[in-house]
Amino acid sequence: MDENRFKEIIDYAISREIEAAKFYNELQVIAKLESSKHLLKDLENMEISHKRILENFKNEGLNEYSPKNLSDLGIADFLAEVAVHKEMSFQEILIVAIKREENAFKLYKALAEEAENVEIKNLFLKLADEEAKHKHYLETIYDQEVYIEN
Repeated sequence: MDENRFKEIIDYAISREIEAAKFYNELQVIAKLESSKHLLKDLENMEISHKRILENFKNEGLNEYSPKNLSDLGIADFLAEVAVHKEMSFQEILIVAIKREENAFKLYKALAEEAENVEIKNLFLKLADEEAKHKHYLETIYDQEVYIEN
């Protein structure tokens, strides 16, 4: 992969993380419950952290990385997409966040599979693992807070 293509991919990934952080920031305004606002702030900070990882990689590279095997609770598989609206419930916020993290995971996994350069592959595997951790975290909250209520 040539250097220009490499930079394009990293810049694209950075823009996705910025977009995700902005999305979670905007949802904080909509959220009614403090617990929702706190969760969304945590997610915003996680996405900002990913942006930093990508920027550091762009400038310094990445050492070896061993992918993690996280268990998948599979909750996202049974959740229908929810449109963002001004009166979102905690459950709807969780569903939107779970689906976003799942899509980000799939994107980074696909980019890792396409990468020929080992360093780039490792970066995308690391980011996929981060998104999988977020999804697992959100699914655990969903399981504990929403499934129990229903």
